[in-house]
Amino acid sequence: MLQFKSGRILPHLAFLFVVAANITIGSASENTPNAGVSGGILADQLLPLLENHRGDVAVCVRHLETGEQFEWRADEPQPTASLIKLPIMITAYRMVDDGRLNLNTMVTLTDEDKVPGSGILTDHFSAGTSLSLRDAVRLMIRYSDNTATNLVIDKMGLPATSEMMNSLGFKHTRLHSKVYRGSSSIDPERSRLYGLGSTSAREMVELLSQLHKRSIVTQQSGDAIVEHLMTCEDGEKLGADLPDGVRFAHKTGSVNASRTDAGILFGPGGPVAICVLTTNNADKSWKEGNEAHRLCAKIGRLVCDHFYPKSTRGAMTADASLQNGSNGELVEMLQRTLNARMSPSPQLSVDGDFGPATEKAVREFQEARSLDVTGVVQSDFWKALGPLLPPEEIPAPEIVNSEVLPLQSMEDLNAAPAVTCRAWTIMDLQSGETLWSQSADQHLDMASTTKIMTAWLIVKFASSQPEILDEVLIFSDRADKTPGSTSALKAGEKITVREALYGLMLPSGNDMSIALAEHFGSRLAPESADSLENEEQVSDPVRNFVMAMNNEASRLQMTETHFMNPHGLTSKDHYSTASDLALLSYTALQDPLFRHYVTTRRHGTAVEGASGYVRNVLWENTNQLLQIQGYGGVKTGTTEKAGACLVSTSKRGGKELLMVVLGSAASASRYADSRNLYRWAWQQLNVE
Repeated sequence: MLQFKSGRILPHLAFLFVVAANITIGSASENTPNAGVSGGILADQLLPLLENHRGDVAVCVRHLETGEQFEWRADEPQPTASLIKLPIMITAYRMVDDGRLNLNTMVTLTDEDKVPGSGILTDHFSAGTSLSLRDAVRLMIRYSDNTATNLVIDKMGLPATSEMMNSLGFKHTRLHSKVYRGSSSIDPERSRLYGLGSTSAREMVELLSQLHKRSIVTQQSGDAIVEHLMTCEDGEKLGADLPDGVRFAHKTGSVNASRTDAGILFGPGGPVAICVLTTNNADKSWKEGNEAHRLCAKIGRLVCDHFYPKSTRGAMTADASLQNGSNGELVEMLQRTLNARMSPSPQLSVDGDFGPATEKAVREFQEARSLDVTGVVQSDFWKALGPLLPPEEIPAPEIVNSEVLPLQSMEDLNAAPAVTCRAWTIMDLQSGETLWSQSADQHLDMASTTKIMTAWLIVKFASSQPEILDEVLIFSDRADKTPGSTSALKAGEKITVREALYGLMLPSGNDMSIALAEHFGSRLAPESADSLENEEQVSDPVRNFVMAMNNEASRLQMTETHFMNPHGLTSKDHYSTASDLALLSYTALQDPLFRHYVTTRRHGTAVEGASGYVRNVLWENTNQLLQIQGYGGVKTGTTEKAGACLVSTSKRGGKELLMVVLGSAASASRYADSRNLYRWAWQQLNVE
């Protein structure tokens, strides 16, 4: 779910942000994709990247001064790879602050300490080399040195990092074992699931936020940690395409199927904490252009384009081999195959890292098959091992090639076009007759199409009391802090109801829906509200407004609809159907004022602040169909659970149709679905 909290005034207030707290189905703070804004909006650009990536992605971005926040599956635990070295370092410095660790302590390198993989100690320093614990931390971060990391862990104690993170409230952030020392695992089950360590994107950003505020370490330790992070040499991921003038204090991680990066961007727009976790990546290569690396680079660039100027992108590097220290997809398939073919199974972690455990299994296999016991996989080894097992079992070629695959029936050329949406309906706007539909009575999340009812209640009220349109409402703190798509007004600013309706329907302002509900809730509440037992709930004007929404739904015989809020952010009992939304829209569009609002493409107004300042505001309609002649309102809506939704109209040859599509695959898909269905409908009606 995608989410944005607006914490500052943007250069163009038509910018729309999308907000999320978690991915739990039914949560009122579910990840919410962008609500259909065109033209360079960060959320609109990130959504297709995240949805189309061939792997699992978790993202969290937070501006550390303004509070703007973007999240996607931010609470899902994922492997850290070497990113866990950031929590290790923070734990070390907290222990320094507590007097339990001294960074001046000298550690001596032994041959037994050396492990393969990233770093310089193993290949370039001899046993007997002494270095300070502080220098070991530097090597752990700058070069992601695995040997140095284990030296630091030995001084701290292996459980220290997980215990420290847990004490800070980070339940997913754990270190499971020493690097390339799987036998040292203190949690074998989590090691099997996540490898070296685990975290979530939200926890990592919150950890960085607390680091930035120096709330978890002293100022001196915090400065040292950031200085270490500034030296990180991995520029293949988030740092690959940063603008000039932006510094990045970060740590990355890479194993075969998981690529991670997290840190703090420092630029002219203020500090921004960012974390991207990817796992189960289809592209497990280590060559330039790896998909997860490119995804990170694009995310980093888009975040910087939002907060800072643009710049050019850097390049990536690659390396791979197959022996102790090798990594990559081939190692992963080797590990998987050894687990399946050896008896007993060596129970290798299928992580693509060829460490001591994999080498031990290779030696045991070589000995069992009377091969030279070298620990190195060569041609004779491959011949003895047989075909490698892919990530998912693939049938033998002779089985696949002998299959006769079934065919579906030939397509009916008169049938409605194939669409991505879960439900749709088409209504004759003159008669109110439903012409065609599919799954139109299925209960579905409706996202910001909720605001059709929010606006309709006020417009309907104004039809009998037009003076309410000139009433002045004052934006509250509650409205200002409402997550999701925003009108970008601030607490204390004043605006008339007439103008506020533009801020509700054009940029799909969740904040404006709360402001209007607060303003009218007490007046519109149904009389039955007085009899409810929960007096505190009834005294809430927003709750009263929602009662009025449900009361109006009953009056309109929207029997399959229930509202829990005036904006449409995901909530367990907040749902509707395509048929009910068509009925509501048909009713509302009979009112000329309502039709005016939902067909307005852009609108400017002026708001007055509490201190007396006046500033101009620009709102643009999220409905991209309004850019095409012949199309009209009504409302867009998008959350992760709802998908991309659109209620719209189309006029041609003296006739006008109303269409509702719910649950399209992506923002662009709702427009393609609607246009294809309209084209088909006009053909059925013989209207050109």
